[in-house]
Amino acid sequence: MSHPLSDMMGVNMEKIRSMVDTNSVIGEPITTPDGVTIIPVSKVSFGFASGGSDYVSKHTSADGTNPFGGGAGAGVTIQPVSFIVIKGESVRMLPVVAPAASSLDRIIELLPDLTDKLSELLKKDKKPKDIDETGEF
Repeated sequence: MSHPLSDMMGVNMEKIRSMVDTNSVIGEPITTPDGVTIIPVSKVSFGFASGGSDYVSKHTSADGTNPFGGGAGAGVTIQPVSFIVIKGESVRMLPVVAPAASSLDRIIELLPDLTDKLSELLKKDKKPKDIDETGEF
């Protein structure tokens, strides 16, 4: 036989599960007209509490069980953390945080951009040079 407290906890958890799924953490991809795909990433926090008590009454029930009193509650917060931006072969994670606290933090944030720029420059330098009419470079 199921106890009312177990039933309340079960209903509470089912409601939380219906509100928070994997699409709450990693959101649905959004594609812009110029082909950039943006995927939101969120932090999900939740909590629940329930409690109850059987108590003795002056009047006993027909089945011999004591009356039950209880309650349950839940809370959910969803906070955006970052966005994954996909453009062609480039994938970036754009955090939703306060600006860098120090110069070193800012340099670390810019490091992926710097490596992309360097790789583009190296690709340009490796292109074959034009051959003039004499057959020489």
